[in-house]
Amino acid sequence: MTQEIKKTVCIILCLVSVLSHSFGEARLWYKQPANSKFKFDDENRWKNSPEWLSALPVGNGSLGGMIYGDVTQERIQLNEESMWSGSPNDDLNPLAFKNQSKIRQLLFNGNFKEALDLTQKTQVCTGSGSGRGKGANVPFGSYQTLGDLWIDFDNKSNYSDYERELDLETAMVNIRYKQDDVSYKREIFVSHPDQVMVMKFSSDKKGKISFRAKLSRPERFNIVTQKDQLIMRGTLSNGKGGDGMQYMARLGATNQGGELSYSSNELIVKNADEVILFLTASTDHILAPPRYKGREYENITENKLHLAKKTSYEKLVARHQEEYKGYYDRVSLTLKETKQDDTPTDVRLERFKKNPTDQHLISLLFQYGRYLLISSSRPSTLPANLQGIWAEKIQNPWNGDYHTDINVQMNYWLAESTNLGEMHLPLFDLMKSLVPSGKKTAKAHYNAKGWVLHPITNVWGFTAPGENANWGMHVGGGAWLATHIMEHYYFTLDKKFLEDNFSILEESVLFYLDWLIPDPNTGELISGPSVSPENLFIAPDGTKTKVCMGPTHDHEVIWQLFKNYIDASQALGMNTALQAKVVEAQEKLAKPKIGKDGRLMEWAEEYKEDNPGHRHISHLYGLHPGYQIDPSETPKIAKAARKSLDHRIAHGGGHTGWSAAWLVNQYARLGDGDKAQKSIHSLLIKRTSPNLFGQHPPFQIDANFGVAAGIAEMLLQSHTKEIRLLPALPTNWTEGEVKGLCARGGFIIDMKWDKHQLTAINLYSKHGGKAILTYQGKQYSFDTKAGKSYQPLAKLR
Repeated sequence: MTQEIKKTVCIILCLVSVLSHSFGEARLWYKQPANSKFKFDDENRWKNSPEWLSALPVGNGSLGGMIYGDVTQERIQLNEESMWSGSPNDDLNPLAFKNQSKIRQLLFNGNFKEALDLTQKTQVCTGSGSGRGKGANVPFGSYQTLGDLWIDFDNKSNYSDYERELDLETAMVNIRYKQDDVSYKREIFVSHPDQVMVMKFSSDKKGKISFRAKLSRPERFNIVTQKDQLIMRGTLSNGKGGDGMQYMARLGATNQGGELSYSSNELIVKNADEVILFLTASTDHILAPPRYKGREYENITENKLHLAKKTSYEKLVARHQEEYKGYYDRVSLTLKETKQDDTPTDVRLERFKKNPTDQHLISLLFQYGRYLLISSSRPSTLPANLQGIWAEKIQNPWNGDYHTDINVQMNYWLAESTNLGEMHLPLFDLMKSLVPSGKKTAKAHYNAKGWVLHPITNVWGFTAPGENANWGMHVGGGAWLATHIMEHYYFTLDKKFLEDNFSILEESVLFYLDWLIPDPNTGELISGPSVSPENLFIAPDGTKTKVCMGPTHDHEVIWQLFKNYIDASQALGMNTALQAKVVEAQEKLAKPKIGKDGRLMEWAEEYKEDNPGHRHISHLYGLHPGYQIDPSETPKIAKAARKSLDHRIAHGGGHTGWSAAWLVNQYARLGDGDKAQKSIHSLLIKRTSPNLFGQHPPFQIDANFGVAAGIAEMLLQSHTKEIRLLPALPTNWTEGEVKGLCARGGFIIDMKWDKHQLTAINLYSKHGGKAILTYQGKQYSFDTKAGKSYQPLAKLR
């Protein structure tokens, strides 16, 4: 069969799937629109518009939309991945290094107040930093809405039989309703292959489609009509009183029947049988320091719009489906008591709050997390930020930035295990872009080699500490981020990838080798001055502070980085003096310690916690996502970690969406499926919106990604040398099936279970090598060949 025939067959099959698909099972659906009639409010950045949390997200990694589905006036809130205010800026503090030794000595001597005061004066960035999380008009900037597409329909009569759905299997929003005995349908998707948002409007009677469409934005925009398209363009603030990023969106249309015209900055349709709208958008930003500019955004948007309009709707759908389903269809999850999807999602969520037995909602949440990652992070795009790519305001919460003290890392916990490794790649592109500025920060602030990153960054290369030392002196951000390089390698065994990114790992290691110092009392290598994100303690002198010497979190993250570097060097056949130095430093690094009450200590001393129920559980990094703490390999430390976890929850911990999601993963690593499930329930009951967006509150997408990763971790673990099957199965997950989960070493696993017993397993080996499986205390080790499948169930009984 020729390549052309294969492509044609694939297009036909995708098209048949789409045309025959009628409100499938893996979907979010509703019997009412989200209200598009709203008053724009950008003042309260900590609160989302209620109806925005009912709108449905679509995206292709670079272009996103929130679909409201109003019958008489459709609103599609638009986003473009690089829509950032701000600009590159010199934020480095010349006072930092010269005061470092004094701060360390003050902390060792117990003078916490004086140490905190000096840290606040000298160890922070200069200037405004993040603008205290409100940086739209300072150089740090904020991720911003692209604007809105408004479609005002002529027919204002009452409607019936309304349904609105997001189909996860096809990545399309479908809307159906009746008006005046006419059946209407809308189909909306964002194509990655064609880089265009496509919106089709049709009805079962001719001449019934009439509307006016326009583009708008809260500020800094201009609309012009140019031949057969509407153009919205503008320039954002650079945070210094001048012009920054330039952007453009183009809207065009094709019609069957009726009239199509452009007038008074509107696209006007009269009495058409069918209309297809096409929207393209881009900015001049590129992820390349020091200028970060150079994308030919005008030509890109023009060419993509022109090509989309020349392509049949059927081909656009088929290309979109072929590419998207190539990722999404890799994994499926079915839990017992999965019922026919005959209840709207918002109703189902409310019922779950009263009676959390709907396991279909849990499997839906899992696949929704995968959908959101595919839709917000694709190869060659920017990584998913605090809100993925979906943000409704000019000033978004925490600037919609990249928080590197857990949040952006949590965004990618599911990438490898749920078979979406390609979606992980944008994170490495961001890392690579941060190294030049990170080296400057390491030299200026610490007189150290290598590169460093603190708790926040943006698309402009910000690597300095934040403007407040109590949260901004998290020195472990670069190490935590860099560990993702080996996570990708452990799963894929892609040596070319490792070679390309090895220098990022090595430069991070060089920084921490210079940064660590011996503890004067124990001789162990420790980090500091630093913080345990973002938790306060009460020092012996009565000072409430976060700044200390030797936070457990830093040591666990650095231990993991050193392990990663050692493993990477071995994988690439290296045997260098630096490798030996890293091995020695890892051995001397301060280890996790158990306090008098049996809990894992968060700081070097047993300081009193200011908030025992704090949302961050940073000192348990070594349990998850790190490898240092494990119930089988370090049982005493794991027991202390469990006690810390239980204590934190007993005092109100896990109260934010992402924190509850982290608990799912941590309890899964402890082998406690029931407590992991309890945290899933907590997220759904307390911190989930009608459109299933996770809430801090406000909306943060890390909860969606983190809980999907946690569900995978409950079913399959491979962070030790063995692959653990169903390691944290809850009591009431009595029956189920999962296909396509990935394990480190290049393995893909399918499993079935019934009455809590494994009934089938298939292991596919991508690269060959030894597989070590464990299940309910039994272990089976065997050699595999690349491209072969194995069914070793009998060996595990």
